[in-house]
Amino acid sequence: MADGTTDSGFADFLRELKDRSGHSYGTLAKRLHMSTSTLHRYCNGAAVPADYAPVERLARLCKATPEELVELHRRWVLADAGRGKKEAVAGPGPVSEEEPVAVQELVPAVSDVSAPVPGPRRGRRSRTVLLAALACTALLGGAALALTLPSGGAEADGKGGSAVAGAAPQHTPTAGAERGMHPARSASPSPSATSPASGGTRPGDEPSASHTTTTGANGGTDTAAPPLAVTTHPYSWVSPCSQHYLIDRAPTAVSPPPLEQDAPAWVAVHKAVSAGEQFVTFTVQGTGSDTVVLEGLSVRMAGRAAPLAWNDYAMGYPGVGCGGGVPTHSFTVALDALRPAAVPAAGHRGFPFKVSRSDPEVFYVTADASAYDVSWYLELSWSSGTRHGTLRIDDDGRPFRTSGNNGRPAYAFPLGGEKWEAAADAGSNSN
Repeated sequence: MADGTTDSGFADFLRELKDRSGHSYGTLAKRLHMSTSTLHRYCNGAAVPADYAPVERLARLCKATPEELVELHRRWVLADAGRGKKEAVAGPGPVSEEEPVAVQELVPAVSDVSAPVPGPRRGRRSRTVLLAALACTALLGGAALALTLPSGGAEADGKGGSAVAGAAPQHTPTAGAERGMHPARSASPSPSATSPASGGTRPGDEPSASHTTTTGANGGTDTAAPPLAVTTHPYSWVSPCSQHYLIDRAPTAVSPPPLEQDAPAWVAVHKAVSAGEQFVTFTVQGTGSDTVVLEGLSVRMAGRAAPLAWNDYAMGYPGVGCGGGVPTHSFTVALDALRPAAVPAAGHRGFPFKVSRSDPEVFYVTADASAYDVSWYLELSWSSGTRHGTLRIDDDGRPFRTSGNNGRPAYAFPLGGEKWEAAADAGSNSN
């Protein structure tokens, strides 16, 4: 099997869910907006999806239980890590089939081009093929660079949101070295930072620069990399019906609701801010041979201001039922509280937890805001042997941002419709 699927049993589990559903590869692929051959490669172990989002959507289509979703995510993490090790040995491979939607729109003719590296033959044809390959690589590299600039910050014109024109990545790695993960930032934004009600620039929205805080056995600062890695998804959805975004644009200037895996790009393009609540998921995995104890999760405030006076856009379609259970290791955060804290959801246990290289954990945090526009981040405390420290969990170096949306003009996109409509009108049109 390719890409490390054999070690984790990821492909076997995925195929078992598919077979149990009774649906064909073609039917599932059509509903997942991917090619049948791509889905077949995932299920037979020939490839590992670059993102977990399509895997979760497939599992939900196959009626996977909450426990099965957690186990599938664990196996995908292991398979993804195994692919990273093989890529480091084998060198760069072909362009991923699962390119971000924005990239496909920018370079539709290039993303489908296969440019083989010329062999030992010499001559004009070999040089032509080589030049074509280099041109494709340069074009794709430029598009990818434009689409992976940081998001979630503030505009230069003072209207809030991100100043980038491209898309943010779905994965936000915050620690570790496997597959290009960088050390977590642990800068301390000012707790008294404020911003104007318009949602403009404020202290704490800038990317942080320092690394994780780690202490060794002698009580001094430990400069070695922490023995764990964290991969963060700042724009996960409990369900489309529960997810709203505030955007400082008229409905005619807002594109239709995205699929969940395309939410980071959509948020970046529209400079959107999570409205009412934000659902953050993150995976923690050990990077060495020792077990790491996760001791606690703290909520840190980076800024608080009046709620944004922007329009509210719902991601769910009116009249279309949504549902979803509460996954394992779920926590809630009341951002309006004087001292917000991560509280275990009903029926779920709190910290500590243990992780290792072969046994990662996935955590789910639902943060809600009503009275304020809040910038915030998380700090994960850990220990391993004589070492201990904290890791900052945020939106690619910037705080998460969640704003209350009470009383804001609300819009929804009718299923099969062509434009955003006032929420009440959209609901009546869907019946």
